[in-house]
Amino acid sequence: MAGPPASLSARDVGSFAYLTVKDRSPQILTKAIDTLHRHKNEFFEKHGEKGLEAEKKAISLLSKLRNELQTDKPIVPLVEKFVDTDVWNQYLEYQQSLLNESDGKPRWFLSPWLFVECYMYRRIHEAIIQSPPIDDFDVFKELKDQNFFESQESVIALCTHLQELRKTIEDLDENQLKNEFFKVLQISLWGNKCDLSLSGGEHSSQKTNIMNSLEDLKPFILVNDMDRLWSLLSNYKKTREKESVTRVDIVLDNSGFELITDLVLADFLLSSKLATKIHFYGKTIPWFVSDTTLHDFNWIIKQLKHSNNKWVSQCGVDWEDHIKMGRWVYLDHIFWTLPHEFSAMSQVAPDLHAALQKAHLIFFKGDLNYRKLTGDRRWEFTVPFHEALSGFHPAPLCSIRTLKAEVQVGLQPGQGEQLTASEPNWLTTGRYGVFQFDGPL
Repeated sequence: MAGPPASLSARDVGSFAYLTVKDRSPQILTKAIDTLHRHKNEFFEKHGEKGLEAEKKAISLLSKLRNELQTDKPIVPLVEKFVDTDVWNQYLEYQQSLLNESDGKPRWFLSPWLFVECYMYRRIHEAIIQSPPIDDFDVFKELKDQNFFESQESVIALCTHLQELRKTIEDLDENQLKNEFFKVLQISLWGNKCDLSLSGGEHSSQKTNIMNSLEDLKPFILVNDMDRLWSLLSNYKKTREKESVTRVDIVLDNSGFELITDLVLADFLLSSKLATKIHFYGKTIPWFVSDTTLHDFNWIIKQLKHSNNKWVSQCGVDWEDHIKMGRWVYLDHIFWTLPHEFSAMSQVAPDLHAALQKAHLIFFKGDLNYRKLTGDRRWEFTVPFHEALSGFHPAPLCSIRTLKAEVQVGLQPGQGEQLTASEPNWLTTGRYGVFQFDGPL
């Protein structure tokens, strides 16, 4: 049997991976450097001269990183001791072992895109932790916060919809409940458009009320397994014993507006009794500009709670209560910020794999999770999703993703080619989305 196809890589000149490494990645590093520079006075006020020295050091390390990337230097091992340093350096050795002698060492424009992109964010973190006393500074926090504040109108519309729905949810018949479930799923899908790493850190807020656009956006859902999700969860609900648990895990993507759409989905799952417990997985370190960390998760809920809009504030209060009562649990794990595809999880992070096996359903939000689910490879469009997962099946799972990378599987024959003919960049604009399920039929 033939092995899996080649990884996406910046060696393909003109590809999205190439343009990311060539243009977007240096742009993100420049923004990180600018952010540190703008906080110079704050570092001085907090830490005196040591703060200024740390800022200079972090900027120097990030400038060096940008230069390595732009001049296609070899990828170097991590040096600062951290919980994942050894695993990263072993992975770098593994990448070296895949190369021919003529290739030399792993490099930015030669190695798999997934690896070098993850490596860049890990090196940004290394530059910060090598620069105490500012070693807990999140260079992306301002951008994430700005995304939330600029999406206020949509946040209010969403929280109002949820609170009004909760009042009548007990009275809905099965078909009405199913339609509401599909609505919150689609809100969570289109919330995934707000991705700061795609825009190189430029504005990506949700300024219009997403609720009004759901019907118009339906034709852009290329794979729609929402019915399978409904039949799985409604079946659990019907057969659940009184004290037993139905747990849905959500592997988060972006903070800001997208996170709120995910929290709305999680709240609906509980109030509809389609689930009784939600586990959220976020990142242990700042990642891919806008990914959710524990700090972002808590900050968003606090912002909502203190809103002067009563429905928004009510969501904040309710969600804080879900956390206090243990109905919602936030977790993180270093595996989510490693460069490995998910098929390696059972070997690299057996504890995380075992935890996911206890879920009744896992939602994987966003593009990076999709790339890691499928190994970020040049699959044919018609390859079944199950096959592209390469043995990763801890529990029934579903990718909820808008397309921002040149990998997509599970399409109908001719569907991908038709899209390419009418819209050459359809894979990378975030305009199309999928609900792609893998689990029992």
